[in-house]
Amino acid sequence: MSEQDTEPQDSAAPRRAAVIVNPVKADVARLRAAVHAEEQSNGWASSTWFETTAADPGGQAARAALQSTPTVVIVAGGDGTLRAAAEELHGSGVPIAIVASGTGNLLARNLDLVADIETGVHTAFTGETRPIDVGVVRLERGDEPATTHVFLVMTGVGLDARMATDTNEALKKRIGWLAYADPISKSVMGNKRFTLHYRADGGAETAVRAHTVIVGNCGTITAGILLLPDAAPDDGLLDVVLLRPKGFWQWLRVGSRLGLNRVLHRTHSARAATRPGGKWREMRYLQARTLSARFDVPEPTQLDGDAFGTATGAEITVLPQALGIVRAQP
Repeated sequence: MSEQDTEPQDSAAPRRAAVIVNPVKADVARLRAAVHAEEQSNGWASSTWFETTAADPGGQAARAALQSTPTVVIVAGGDGTLRAAAEELHGSGVPIAIVASGTGNLLARNLDLVADIETGVHTAFTGETRPIDVGVVRLERGDEPATTHVFLVMTGVGLDARMATDTNEALKKRIGWLAYADPISKSVMGNKRFTLHYRADGGAETAVRAHTVIVGNCGTITAGILLLPDAAPDDGLLDVVLLRPKGFWQWLRVGSRLGLNRVLHRTHSARAATRPGGKWREMRYLQARTLSARFDVPEPTQLDGDAFGTATGAEITVLPQALGIVRAQP
């Protein structure tokens, strides 16, 4: 693994990985075999191992992993495990290597890091570190204390959050993204919208009726849908989309727009052609470094695909290039 983007280490100290594994998501025996093989091949010391639990999705494991002064932390799990680990590891100078083992694996997909276990582990020991941004959201809870969390992919309110809350986990494990069809269809047919008051980069407050609002560090969501065409995980910006269709036919227009995004996003001229204009009132895009939002009634929220309860408001910021991710050397 390249040392150019990591903190200097004692040259006499052995290089060592710490492994955080979600045993429900990952094949632990196969992972251990792959890690042992790379330790032997690359002359690293034996790795330290930490398992997540139902009570600890990865935060406690990440804090314990840091105590072992690792060269890299290998995270084997889904987006929820990665998010929990990043909450502790961002800003530490210790990079994360991803062994994608979840259902969505949205961060890994956005970074082109979806691979088999052996390839992911090989990259952890031999790759180079490149930084990405980290989103930070402070959720206002009404009469309850506010809570602060990080996200790596997206945070959302409305339909996006209801998908996280209402999707059957057993079904999601069996059929993947198709399990989202039921909560999506219920939400579209019900057309539940809420009043959102938002302020971008300290500007004037704007009020809109929206079906969902999504703030992203990455652009691609479930099933390879490109929701935020201009999003880049290392540009120091938050990308925001407000979905506000008024009925079935406007939802069809949203679907056609997302289809165009997926097909045409690769060139500058195509991005310009699909960027929202006056006729795309069902979708409103913006970019900012900070976003403040408040809701007339408590609304469900999600971070990186996991439900995080209801909130009456949110303060969202970005920490530019605050987390190193290990990727294969070119």
